[in-house]
Amino acid sequence: MKRDVACQIGVNVLAATRLEFQIAVAPHPGAEVTETLSVELDGKPVEAREISGSHGTRIHLLDVDKGMVKVDYKATVVGRAEPAPVTEQDQSQYLRPSRYAESDKFFGFAATEFGSYVGGPLLLEKVSSWVGSRLRYLPGSSDPIDGATDTLLAGTGVCRDYTHLVVALLRAVKVPARMVAVYAPGCRPMDFHAVAEAFVDGQWRVVDSTALAPRSTLVRIATGRDAADTAFLDNHGGGIFMNYAWVQATVDGELPKDDVTELVSIG
Repeated sequence: MKRDVACQIGVNVLAATRLEFQIAVAPHPGAEVTETLSVELDGKPVEAREISGSHGTRIHLLDVDKGMVKVDYKATVVGRAEPAPVTEQDQSQYLRPSRYAESDKFFGFAATEFGSYVGGPLLLEKVSSWVGSRLRYLPGSSDPIDGATDTLLAGTGVCRDYTHLVVALLRAVKVPARMVAVYAPGCRPMDFHAVAEAFVDGQWRVVDSTALAPRSTLVRIATGRDAADTAFLDNHGGGIFMNYAWVQATVDGELPKDDVTELVSIG
């Protein structure tokens, strides 16, 4: 499998600040990755400093004065990565409630709805289908501070909202779950995408209740507890204005079909 991904981001910086971008493909052991990253401030090249986050997440830091920042990233991934490693610390951390996936509010509800499926092959299918059938995908319908409870009550959201609800429900039935920001060939509308990963049958398995893209084509960017860990842009300092964010992700040949009953890992 060959996947090509790219993004361009334009940010108007109103006062000196530090920007953090999480847009680069995470290491894919077993697959071949080639990439380019360029950053400009008012048309002049500037260097971003890369630091390593959890699970291969790559954070590019940029300290800039007032001006127009343009970021251009491209990558090609050939082959499929090996399954993501699993640690005991992961299995502990991703059982806990977090800022946007407040699983402690769902204990009784989740046990009633999904308790009989825990430990069996149907759990992820049931949770994915339940969330997908009860929410309506509606861009602009949620706020950046909305968590899983807000999403369930509103009945609408975008991929991050679907994912927070999936993660909260799985943690509530004692299944470790986390959020992954991905490039998603076939996604419509095309954008940075968010999915859940659940620790099932000895591996991290992907859950995408939006069903917007085939799970086998996804390319990992950032992994964490929820959107607080996986945002493509963070600002620490002066004000900014987002001018544009363009994302593209394609796969050679026909898009594979996706069967929600199958266990799939991000590769």
